[in-house]
Amino acid sequence: MTRDQIRTLLPVVSLSVLLAAVFWLQPRAMSYFGVNLLFNLAIPLALATIAQMLIIMVNDIDLSIGTFVTFCACVTATLVNDTPLLGYAVLAASVLAYAAMGAIIHARGLPAIVVTLGASFVWSGLAVLILPSPGGAAPGWVRDLMSLKPIFVPLAVLAPIVIGLVMHLFIKRSSIGVVLQGVGGNERALDRSGWSIIGLKALAYGLAGLFGVLAGMALVGLTTAADANIALRYTLLSIAGVILGGGEFTGGRVSPIGAVIGALTLTLAASFLSFLRLSPDWQIGAQGAILILVLAARLLISYRRTA
Repeated sequence: MTRDQIRTLLPVVSLSVLLAAVFWLQPRAMSYFGVNLLFNLAIPLALATIAQMLIIMVNDIDLSIGTFVTFCACVTATLVNDTPLLGYAVLAASVLAYAAMGAIIHARGLPAIVVTLGASFVWSGLAVLILPSPGGAAPGWVRDLMSLKPIFVPLAVLAPIVIGLVMHLFIKRSSIGVVLQGVGGNERALDRSGWSIIGLKALAYGLAGLFGVLAGMALVGLTTAADANIALRYTLLSIAGVILGGGEFTGGRVSPIGAVIGALTLTLAASFLSFLRLSPDWQIGAQGAILILVLAARLLISYRRTA
């Protein structure tokens, strides 16, 4: 088995082990309704993880995706619900702002980690201005969409699978997806072959912004309301999801399907701790422990194959 095959299988194995542990602790969860509850919040986290993956794919990292999703959730629960035209215009402008951020980072040679950290305060402030206290309401079509009940497989599982497959085809099979991945692999070679790196970075950041908007809308569709702190944890969780899924911080090496599986694993970890009756305060620590275990397994496999 090749190293890439092992890297692909590792997130699947980690999700399977965790799922088996949950079913062993609570056999009644092994049903359509039970699985839907286990992965209830997986869709917005999967979308946010894909957004983070697009940034990591071009050798940057986004520390603002959590606050950006929060901002989009607040806009969806207020402006989109009350004045749809204005609300959708604000969301479209936020995607353009994300694309502009990517272009500025490359054009000025700024460290993405600093720029996105600064942007996180901007998104957080805007979210508070739009929705100072918890409230708002999900638009009807968003609530109906997130309440769909497909036959055989719950939407909470089906939607992440579709998202992962669509992004896999885009990144691995389409010409523009391969070029975007090449930005992280060998930016100088692309530049010499005539590609505009600024344009490609803006495209990657714009796509990340689009997925951030979708994550915010999906989150409001599930919770039916929003607040200015609703998705702050998504920054760390999205990074962990990408790494759990086999992605690396350099070289443009990412896996859309692996990233989605990583997001599902982190969502399931929260349910696993609930079955163990541990305090929610331990959830971040446990999710970090899972990430460390998977990374340790990956390093161990790599070491044995190179020894």
